Amino acid sequence: MKQLAAVIITKNEETNIERCITSILPVTSEVLVIDSGSTDQTIPLAKSLGAQVIETDWKGYAATKNFGHTQTTADWILSIDADEVLTPALQQELKELTLEDDTVYTLNRITNYCGQWIKHSGWFPDRKIRVFNKSQIYWQGDFVHETLFLPEQTKVKNLKGLLEHYSYKSLDDHWQRLNKYAELSAQELFHKGKKPSWAKLYLAPGFRFFRTLVLKLGFLDGKAGWIISKRNAYLVHTKYRLLRSYLKTKNE
Repeated sequence: MKQLAAVIITKNEETNIERCITSILPVTSEVLVIDSGSTDQTIPLAKSLGAQVIETDWKGYAATKNFGHTQTTADWILSIDADEVLTPALQQELKELTLEDDTVYTLNRITNYCGQWIKHSGWFPDRKIRVFNKSQIYWQGDFVHETLFLPEQTKVKNLKGLLEHYSYKSLDDHWQRLNKYAELSAQELFHKGKKPSWAKLYLAPGFRFFRTLVLKLGFLDGKAGWIISKRNAYLVHTKYRLLRSYLKTKNE
């Protein structure tokens, strides 16, 4: 039977790490935590649960995850975030799974927003490739949009069990991460030489609001869907506003 190693990147995840590790222990042969500067109880908690912890400087999302892969003994990786949890149904699926060469496996993630599971708004279904062979697959990209490189012959198989994502604990938490994401996205666009058109600045935010609330059925998520729709629009506008600011500074 092929073994599966879990890799988790962390920084100050003491409120999440125990729940995450506990959920993956039944399906993995090793749990590796790659920590970049935690000052809370993340590291002691992870070690107390039997995880191996390696402390390293932050290299960016893709590079830090790839570094973690090189430190595992198993060829197959379960890539999971500290604020994610395998449901019992997904645990059982993974236990019974026969890992096949040239194949990756997606997990269906559902996000908890301030105590509510979001089932629409473009957030669900949210399929993410999280199980793969590290000899064939690796993370690529900088800033926030890291993606997996997949060889052309790669087959994608979907698992049915849910991956619970305890992402936003409060509205303030959402605001903070939204602004950070907007800044990183703007930096990524700046380094790619992109320019913010008038349409991107003023039309794209409105379309994102409409897309989230109406096309993606955000209204069915109630008040949370309305908030997510408005903040998605804010994210788009802020990203392009920051990009314009970076370009103006560069040209001065």
